[in-house]
Amino acid sequence: MRSIPELDSDARVLIAGASRGIGLALCTALLARDDVTELWAVARQASTSAELAKLAERYGQRLKRIDCDARNEQSLEALASDVRRECDHLHLVISTLGILHQDGAKAEKALSQLSLASLQATFATNTFAPILLLKHLFPLMRKQPTTFAALSARVGSIGDNRLGGWYSYRASKAALNQLLHTASIELKRLNPASTVLAIHPGTTDTQLSEPFQANVPEQQLFEPTFSAERILEVIGAHGPDDSGTFWAWDGKPIVW
Repeated sequence: MRSIPELDSDARVLIAGASRGIGLALCTALLARDDVTELWAVARQASTSAELAKLAERYGQRLKRIDCDARNEQSLEALASDVRRECDHLHLVISTLGILHQDGAKAEKALSQLSLASLQATFATNTFAPILLLKHLFPLMRKQPTTFAALSARVGSIGDNRLGGWYSYRASKAALNQLLHTASIELKRLNPASTVLAIHPGTTDTQLSEPFQANVPEQQLFEPTFSAERILEVIGAHGPDDSGTFWAWDGKPIVW
């Protein structure tokens, strides 16, 4: 596994959506690395997550668990304040926030299935939460090498959309991609050593994909551990010169 770009040791990392699926697998993989000194695991119920509790038993004070509902901006403000009390810089932030059919969101197949409530629920988690996370952690990413990566989705690509369907999910990820690309331009002006990436993790065996796994070939359905490893490989392979770009789990670029 490659190092975080331009960093050999003492990395401070934050994972949002850390209590399950890819987020939990990322926490596990990163804590096993010698170059990660502290990791903030952020989730709505991080403090009561049994899986994060197991990691805390193993890694002690290197793991910081913080409860935060990223759909609530006051909660994000509190998160940023909590982190700032313990460090002045984050080297890596990864957002795994995303829903498809939970919390009021729906995977619509037709225009007739669209509703304002579903659109709002989908955008709240998939689009607004990741970019507001970056907004509030921005003061901790203004010096030294730093990377912000958010999980997007290939279906968010407008150029690659040939099947239609999944209106809210596709649109929310396309909007996220634009926000990340725009943020990368601002961050580069203030910190030339910054990197912002959108990453498609592939179809992973998680709650998000569970209802749709029957249509996925076995070799194309990944375990969270594999997806986490590939995400970290993609992050390790792309530095400031690649900021504002969109990549698949296999290291291939995705058209916008």
